[in-house]
Amino acid sequence: MPAKQRKSARKPKRQAASKQIGKPAARKVAKKKIPRTSPIQNLDGALREHVVKLLDGRSAHVPIEEVLADFPAELRGVRPVGLPFTAWRLLEHMRIAQWDILEFSRDPKHVSPEFPSGYWPATDAPPYADAWDQSILAFQADLRSMKRLVKKPSTDLVARIPHGTGQTILREALLIADHNAYHLGQLVILRRLLGAWKG
Repeated sequence: MPAKQRKSARKPKRQAASKQIGKPAARKVAKKKIPRTSPIQNLDGALREHVVKLLDGRSAHVPIEEVLADFPAELRGVRPVGLPFTAWRLLEHMRIAQWDILEFSRDPKHVSPEFPSGYWPATDAPPYADAWDQSILAFQADLRSMKRLVKKPSTDLVARIPHGTGQTILREALLIADHNAYHLGQLVILRRLLGAWKG
């Protein structure tokens, strides 16, 4: 067979082979499933959920609603023997500190109170009849706001707060959870010493 005929006879075989090689690869691409969410997205959602639960404080300690429920009005300004604070001082300190952390996290113009005096109330007892209830309501409202900030998808939990010195929203949320848990434990001890704890 002449050389030209041999070359033309081989060409169809190469084309057929290349087509056969290409077919399985095409089938694999068609069968491949792309996950709806990436591992990073799952991790981000899980982290936000865990932080919110930590802020709620219902997993490792008594929630604030239970700690402050039916707290006798006549004992809110009493210092038990051996403790340097009253229930009112602890409640207001928690409210002020949480408010300060929240506002710092979301408002570049926020000015924090003078430390440490600005983080504690001036009196041992509530200064007026509704002060106790108002402090609780404000505390709960600010806690809800912090949880909303953490849950908001557009909130970058680990980005540095522009007006801060290296803090992040994640760090501030964990700080609130830690600070609240610490003082809630003190409130439980205080109630026990006053004989006003049923737990």
